[in-house]
Amino acid sequence: QLVAYEVKRMKAEEGNKQKILRHIKELAEKLYKNENPYPAVTMHKVQKPTEGCHLRLHQKPFPRLDEGTVQWIIDQATAKLQTAPPAVKAEKKCMVPSGPPIAAILERNGNALANSARRLEVVRNCISYVFENKMLEAKKLFPAVLRAMKGRAARHCLTQELHLHVQQNRAVLDHQQFDFVIRMMNCCLQDCTAMDEHGIAAALLPLVTAFCRKLSPGITQFAYSCVQEHV
Repeated sequence: QLVAYEVKRMKAEEGNKQKILRHIKELAEKLYKNENPYPAVTMHKVQKPTEGCHLRLHQKPFPRLDEGTVQWIIDQATAKLQTAPPAVKAEKKCMVPSGPPIAAILERNGNALANSARRLEVVRNCISYVFENKMLEAKKLFPAVLRAMKGRAARHCLTQELHLHVQQNRAVLDHQQFDFVIRMMNCCLQDCTAMDEHGIAAALLPLVTAFCRKLSPGITQFAYSCVQEHV
């Protein structure tokens, strides 16, 4: 119903805290009434007689109950119960129109999508700079790349880009390139969740056995030796 009817009102209220708070209050009341349709029933407490009251001398005898009056009270209560609303609120079904097109509501989310695309572009650019030995440009983008690794799309992008470079026989790196690639892989694995185990972590496995650097003639260090501590 909010989507269908209230979008214009919400747009009109933007920037006016007073109106927004009033609107929230109204919504809160509606939600509260929906969850608590019936007011709390007050229970009458019957007081217990005090200790030793039976020892008192001036006790009044319990009055004789009039059968007709008792029956009348019972009939009254039964009649009330019959006209009372049902204990469970009957669910009212109603058709709610679809309201404005979804694009109108998701206008603000357009920025999020653009940001996501920009992040992937930053990851791609940084990797390109590393493999082209443009280390100054790579250093500038590097903090943004490490931040981007929080998102699964960026982690996936990293594995794809590195895979392309392996296919182009660019797996043997110099010391600076190796350092950059290792730091990106470590950051990627650090932010991986259990859900990424068979996706991103699995995609990195062939890469960590491909990327390497020459430490001295005949001695090669592979990337897995620097990332194998991750769960």
